[in-house]
Amino acid sequence: MLNIESLKEFGADVDEAILRCMNNVDFYLMLVNKVLNDTRIYQLEEQINDKNLEGAFETAHTLKGMFSNLSLTPLVRPITAISENLKNKVDMDYKPLLEEAKSEFRKLKNL
Repeated sequence: MLNIESLKEFGADVDEAILRCMNNVDFYLMLVNKVLNDTRIYQLEEQINDKNLEGAFETAHTLKGMFSNLSLTPLVRPITAISENLKNKVDMDYKPLLEEAKSEFRKLKNL
């Protein structure tokens, strides 16, 4: 069950995130629950596979902001790397970073 302790075990910096949410734990948990229903991580994979790198950058940048604001640290690292490389138009294999991000997203969903 998704709660503060399970999010800490996941690696989220919940103390920092709760401060951003004006110390409202329920509000923070509600926002994290909304993330669980977000499908943009799969949209990002599709955009990269389709070589729509401009669209992929926009999606990755959005995910980076969402995950960062909620201090979902295990998701921030791979998504930030994807976003920065797309921003700089780096031609690379994004699959390992995508797989890491999707794996962390699955872990979050299974809390």
